[in-house]
Amino acid sequence: MSFLNQPKKRSIGIILALIGSVTPVVGLHKFYLGQPLWGVIYFLLSWQSPIARIACAIDVVLYLAQDNDLFTGRFNSITASSSPAQITGNPQQVTEIATAIRELEKLRQDGLISEYEFEQKRRQLLS
Repeated sequence: MSFLNQPKKRSIGIILALIGSVTPVVGLHKFYLGQPLWGVIYFLLSWQSPIARIACAIDVVLYLAQDNDLFTGRFNSITASSSPAQITGNPQQVTEIATAIRELEKLRQDGLISEYEFEQKRRQLLS
């Protein structure tokens, strides 16, 4: 299971999506990127129509358009070093960080910041 915890590389995701767009083997990039449900959907759609191949081609374009930071934030899980359980220090500091994260979450839910901005700020607070 250590494969699932490995950081995902944008280049491999692009290559697997490209393979899916030109061969009958579709959805591998979704499995690689930790989205097995979408991988199964792509695979099942590939039997009936070219929709899955078109979706793979669209994914190639999307992954190429994303910068590495956005791709990493979207597809790589948080490392153990930045998890809340690893925060050490005085209780006052932990309370301040928790309050700041709650405020960020409220801003995200109100649509004032994007998911990417929320994740960046949250990671910054936790590190």
